[in-house]
Amino acid sequence: MELVAPDKMQPTEIFMKIWYIIFAGLIFGAPVAAETKNQPYKGFDARDISSLSEADIEALQSGAGWGLALPAELNGYPGPAHVLELSEELGLNERQMASVRTIFEGMKEDAIAKGKELIEAERRLDEGFKSGNLTAITLTDLIAKTETARAELRFVHLSRHLKTIEILNDGQISGYAILRGYGSDLCEVVPEGHDGEMWRRHNACD
Repeated sequence: MELVAPDKMQPTEIFMKIWYIIFAGLIFGAPVAAETKNQPYKGFDARDISSLSEADIEALQSGAGWGLALPAELNGYPGPAHVLELSEELGLNERQMASVRTIFEGMKEDAIAKGKELIEAERRLDEGFKSGNLTAITLTDLIAKTETARAELRFVHLSRHLKTIEILNDGQISGYAILRGYGSDLCEVVPEGHDGEMWRRHNACD
């Protein structure tokens, strides 16, 4: 096949080639798009527990937040883990550090225990369907146990946010929100009790 330079091709030939490329993309790309649309759970059947990914299980086993404390985190109630991470920026004193660390350690211990309970509850629910002989009564019981485990785990995380806010002053609470990227710009609002120049320099604002 003889190749023709684009500048020597007629407008009609160029148009036909462009149309061929578009048409080919539509024809051969359609199966891929259809598969993506119709198979959103492809690969989920290989999971150990259908409703939990490996990352979910790892987070629950390690006592991670798993997004359960967002109502507190995003509404002005700092979490102990992140407060400890930002202790220098927030200017925590030794008493505050000790108190928040105690809250965090208790939270982590309880979260790991409750996380394992949730994993096992989800496993039993999964196995109930795999058995092929699940009844409505058994299903109700399995769901109740799963949601109870989830609620208790969520309480572990949210309740520690309630305790943490009692340790911090107003300036630290507002500073936490800024440092975590909620609301005001980090460089525009300086938390109460902080030197403006030092704050902006520390956060690379200039």
